[in-house]
Amino acid sequence: MWAYRLVAPYTFERIDVPQPSPDSLRDGQVLLRFLAAGICGSDLPGYRGAKGRLPGDTGARAAEMIGFPIHEIAGEVIASRHPAHQSGDRVVGWASGFDGLMQEVVADGEGLVAYHDSLTPAHAVALQPLACVLYAVEQLPELAGKHVAVLGQGSIGLLFSYAAKAAGAAHVTGVDPVDRAEVGPAFGVDTVVRATSDRWVSHLPPDAKPDIVIEAVGHQIATLSHAVEAAAFGGTVFYFGVPDDDSYPISMRTMLRNNLTLKSGVTVERRRVLAEADAFARAHPGLLGRYLTHTFGVDETPAAFELASRPVPDRIKIAIVA
Repeated sequence: MWAYRLVAPYTFERIDVPQPSPDSLRDGQVLLRFLAAGICGSDLPGYRGAKGRLPGDTGARAAEMIGFPIHEIAGEVIASRHPAHQSGDRVVGWASGFDGLMQEVVADGEGLVAYHDSLTPAHAVALQPLACVLYAVEQLPELAGKHVAVLGQGSIGLLFSYAAKAAGAAHVTGVDPVDRAEVGPAFGVDTVVRATSDRWVSHLPPDAKPDIVIEAVGHQIATLSHAVEAAAFGGTVFYFGVPDDDSYPISMRTMLRNNLTLKSGVTVERRRVLAEADAFARAHPGLLGRYLTHTFGVDETPAAFELASRPVPDRIKIAIVA
């Protein structure tokens, strides 16, 4: 079967590998036929050449793995040892080994859920990042009537903006150096700021500080510090993304003097939040259509990642389809 492997920074190689046997599945695992994958911002450091590690790794370098770095996947169940999934089901969720760039993928059934048959696989795969965002919003204080700022208006940041507005936020500010003036309002952004986060916060008046600041950039140390600096007294900062460093220095003086709360965390209860994402998408028709802006075939995987690595104003979500 086909599979992709990163052989150098920015360089995929398509290879043939043996098919996994259904008999090799452990309890709780599901074997999927690849239908679609989504490219996430957390995939890009590995694509650019960072070693990367997978959750729970004992030291193996993720970039050497076949199928790396895709984890957002939609597929058809070939075989299952999970009670919720049956052969022929079309499901969406996590390629739990971050190895989704292959024709058949073994995944943890607790990170998968059947999606509504009105969705194409390319649109369905967007339910995975939406589930992550909705779970993060559950961890925040009540957003109704609040000013919410989202640092980073990429594919995750725009979903946060939309979810915050849907949760009743009175005002949503979206901050990104990429011009999102055309797409921001469609995702609930009231004030589109084209600037780096340090420039934005340096010009932020004290009476305009947001109640909630969501750092949706990831990978950068400085942007978390900017989020802490931007939050209003008694506010909450949520860090969303994959840290590339073990330690992120922030100003504890600012945290203390402003009575701030800093939150973060991975998505748990995955089957529940995937089902909620499916319901949310059906309650907000048109969202996934606006969100998915580019689709590539499997043979075009290198071009899909090349586009994902460039800041383009009209590019939001990229899907790769079989």
